[in-house]
Amino acid sequence: MASTSLPAKDAADAQPAPPAPPAHLQPLTGSALVLGTLALSLATFMNVLDTSIANVSIPAIAGDLGVSSSQGTWVITSFGVANAIAVPLTGFLTQRFGAVKLFLASTLLFVLFSFLCGQAPSLEILILFRVLQGASAGPMIPLSQTLLLSSYKPQRAGMAIAMWSMTTLVAPIMGPLLGGWITDNISWPWIFYINVPVGIAAAAITFAIYAKRETPIRKLPIDWTGLGLLVIWVGSLQIMLDKGQELDWFGSRIIIGLAVAAVIGFVLFLIWELYDDHPVVDLTLFKIPTFSIGTLLLALAYGMFFGSLVLLPLWLQEIVGYTATDAGEVLAWVGLFALLLSPVLGRYMHLVDTRWITTFSFLTFALVFYLRSRFTTGDSYWEYAFPTVIQGIATATFFIPLLGIILGGLPAHRIPAASGLSNFARITAGSFGTSIYTTWWNNRADLHHEQLVGHIYAGNPVVDPILQGMQAQGFSHEQALGLINRLVDQQAYTLAVDDMFRLSAWLFLAMVALVWVVKPARSNAGGDAAAGAH
Repeated sequence: MASTSLPAKDAADAQPAPPAPPAHLQPLTGSALVLGTLALSLATFMNVLDTSIANVSIPAIAGDLGVSSSQGTWVITSFGVANAIAVPLTGFLTQRFGAVKLFLASTLLFVLFSFLCGQAPSLEILILFRVLQGASAGPMIPLSQTLLLSSYKPQRAGMAIAMWSMTTLVAPIMGPLLGGWITDNISWPWIFYINVPVGIAAAAITFAIYAKRETPIRKLPIDWTGLGLLVIWVGSLQIMLDKGQELDWFGSRIIIGLAVAAVIGFVLFLIWELYDDHPVVDLTLFKIPTFSIGTLLLALAYGMFFGSLVLLPLWLQEIVGYTATDAGEVLAWVGLFALLLSPVLGRYMHLVDTRWITTFSFLTFALVFYLRSRFTTGDSYWEYAFPTVIQGIATATFFIPLLGIILGGLPAHRIPAASGLSNFARITAGSFGTSIYTTWWNNRADLHHEQLVGHIYAGNPVVDPILQGMQAQGFSHEQALGLINRLVDQQAYTLAVDDMFRLSAWLFLAMVALVWVVKPARSNAGGDAAAGAH
């Protein structure tokens, strides 16, 4: 789990599990088992890698396409929203077309849209293909695990899942490193092009091995009205958050219209889903207190977690002057403890009250954000990286216990729906968090800039000697003022990023109280939850 790491790993953890393959299919053996595992792992690696590889490339993408960095973050949020909306359809599509066909179609479409993302000549076209890429990515991770489990004997299922999970841990660590190196040494479109050979190879091997191992197919009704309302309210809200600052928020009729569409769409969605016979989202799960509070905690925490993981490399590159590679290295340190602690936690979590583990995680996150709230532009590499190292401890103790709280105690037949709904909330919150963090960062920077320039005026005993010294070195009066303004901008954005991290620290501390409102189930549910989550 790396910076966007756990985002990605958790994406795997929380997606709904499609129906298991037919019982008569025998486990694979020999080279077929090795190649099948490799192909499914490659597809998972490609998918998870793509959720984190773009984070450090946003400044380069924005600069190349002639837009601001805040607009560039739409490349991340559009993918997340489309992916979240596609999640509830996974189970239906699996039963309608079969797990193998759906997995192959999802993989090949992902490859196609990845290539088209690299070809995009404008931000609008890039966002369109990122939306399609995110939607096609929805079924890939849960189906890769479904097919993987069908390949192994039941007694070796634990080993299979462990191997699969390592893929979802390593990919997010590699994402920022690989994305940074590609952006600095080749060009940003190649962060998408690298999916092409990987995806084609994974699809070809999967077809060769699994084509005759298709799952049963049956026609089921789909709640198209509910899905349409879901797209309307989530899409309207996300676009409102993304474009609010650019359009002066509620001073714009477009923003007002989007807000109205989001509210009306959400209300109609709730009413329809509560009374439809085959809802796309099972809202009755929110009647279960542990599920409701656990999902709320997951959404809030992940929104801050992911928002900060987009904000930090933006600040490092735009204000501190780091390259994309350097920023990727700072983010990648989160994987150190995440890789070491996750297997241990998975093995022994059932021996400890999950509330204590979650509390420890939130307190560690609070410490991480407190340390980041003290960042200055003159800090060393390790002063920036050290909180990220500690964050690995927080992320390792975050997702697995929360999923245990959310899914623990639920009957087996409700786990896929609960897993899908909590995953939808998590991914959507990550996209919303990205927009909110970058918007508030810019707003706070404007405020700090206004406060700082208030101290710069003619006759100021501090400013005048600086201006005179710069003019003595050959700067004109306007050039000297321009340079001072750039320095003020640098400090304003640094103070603003510190504000965002400080707010996050306080919010994580406040959420500790909410953790203890939950009364998690004490049973074998933890294991069932983990299985269902995958």
